[in-house]
Amino acid sequence: MEDREDLGALFTRVSRRLIEAERPLLAARGLTMWGYILLSQLVRAPAPTQLTLAAAIGYDKTRLIDLLDELERDGLLTRGPDPADRRARIVHITAKGRRRHAAARRDIRAMEEELLERLSAAERETLLGLLPRLAHS
Repeated sequence: MEDREDLGALFTRVSRRLIEAERPLLAARGLTMWGYILLSQLVRAPAPTQLTLAAAIGYDKTRLIDLLDELERDGLLTRGPDPADRRARIVHITAKGRRRHAAARRDIRAMEEELLERLSAAERETLLGLLPRLAHS
């Protein structure tokens, strides 16, 4: 296996391919990649504070406000004061945000299915089972 490409190079090429395929799907739903990532995080788990949210998605906390402003203007989330700390703001996804996120996710999953068609069912299951282990280890 000495002649295989490095994992970093392979993952980078696959990641770029996925991002380029996702970008127009998200744009059609009125979302940016970071907007989708932020909504995905809020769907998975509410963020106790904006700072926690920035850390959870790996986004620059100094740029987060602009992203939150945009999503709030679109009615996809709300921000309110933290009862435990008046200086902190708690971010909540709205019903409209959940619907928009779900629609974008359906589009992305359809694109992923198309990409994964070249794999057998067993290969697909193996890949989808192993990637989270590598990503979260």
